Parts: sequence; C-alpha cells; structure tokens
Amino acid sequence: MLRLIPALILVLILIVFGLSNRETVTLGFWPTDYAASLPLSVAILIGMALAFLLGALIVWLDHLGLGRRARRAEAQVRRLQAQLAEAELRHAPPIMPVTMMPPARTPVMAGTVSAPLPPPEA
Repeated sequence: MLRLIPALILVLILIVFGLSNRETVTLGFWPTDYAASLPLSVAILIGMALAFLLGALIVWLDHLGLGRRARRAEAQVRRLQAQLAEAELRHAPPIMPVTMMPPARTPVMAGTVSAPLPPPEA
C-alpha cells in the first residue's frame, strides 16, 4: 500500500497539470505538412513520454554492453578458478594409503616407563 502513495501523488499532479493547461495548440511536423491541434497539457505530456522512452532506450542499450562484459568476466573467473584448482592438485602433498602409513605410536608421558606391562598373573 505504501508503494502506491508516490504513484497516486504523481497522478494527482498530472491531473492538476492537465486541467490547468487546456488551451489548444497546433503542432506542425516539419518535414511534412501534417499539423495537429491538441490541448497544451497533452502536447507537453506526449513530449515528456517520448523523452522518457528515449532515455530508457539509451540506458537499455548501455546495459546490453555491460551485460556482455559481465558474462565475459564471469567466464574468465571460472577459467581462472579451474586453473587454480588444477595447480593446487599438482602441488598438494601425496596422500599415503592407510596400508603404507607407519604404525601409530602411543604417547609416552614424562617419568613413565615405556616398556610393555607384564601379563597379569592368575
């Protein structure tokens, strides 16, 4: 509902503008002999709408170029990540299988004898 408030304010301003400028003007289109008689507010609003659409077209065309550059950059990032992963695998220390690993030793605490305990006597 709060998003509609700016739109309602804009519509109210456009209505007041249209009611305030009802004089008729004649617009001629230069290369031709065509002329149109319109209320002044309609002529101004049509000009504003055309300017808005032209600006949107310019921004859209600029965005197409930026999107192309972004896709190229993303592809380059993927290639570099793959090269990095490959380099890390080449330089990683080899992993020894469990059968080739040396036997685990039990830790020896200071002051204790590391000789095996004699079997219990029955």
